Amino acid sequence: MSIITKRGDDGETDLLFGRRIRKTSARVQALGAVDELNAALGLARAAGLREEIESIVDRVQEKLVAAMGQLATLPEDRARYTYAAIGASDVEWLEQVAKQMESRGVRFTDWARPGAEGAIASAALDMARTVARRAECQAWELHDQGGEVSAEVLLFLNRISDLMWILARVSQ
Repeated sequence: MSIITKRGDDGETDLLFGRRIRKTSARVQALGAVDELNAALGLARAAGLREEIESIVDRVQEKLVAAMGQLATLPEDRARYTYAAIGASDVEWLEQVAKQMESRGVRFTDWARPGAEGAIASAALDMARTVARRAECQAWELHDQGGEVSAEVLLFLNRISDLMWILARVSQ
């Protein structure tokens, strides 16, 4: 089977459970932003993160796949969604990791200047941070339009950007 299906040639795309939706919808925009965040984190990994940080990023990427599944499910199909989902424990995990990294002396002292230290991995994490902020905004846009995004997904996306800021500082 080819990746080229031509099913999207009419401006629609597939969601889970056989649902079709316009590519310009807030749901597809949110999905695309989370997908882009996952790819940005992949670039950060390829830039040579330390093992400890790569492990954190890997878990975040795993959870982003779950978030995408939730976003790709329309409200009327929620009961059918039995796959991995973002929960309160995932948000708590991000907060714990951020606090652990902050305890190493990482503090906000001035605005970040990504790349100023010459560390590609750090700059890539900063790039992922900005994509995470956009993904969160897109998810909120979907929510505000009645798209029923779970509170946990919204919080998870918010905490990712905070964690990426911290990890970018730790990676310098």
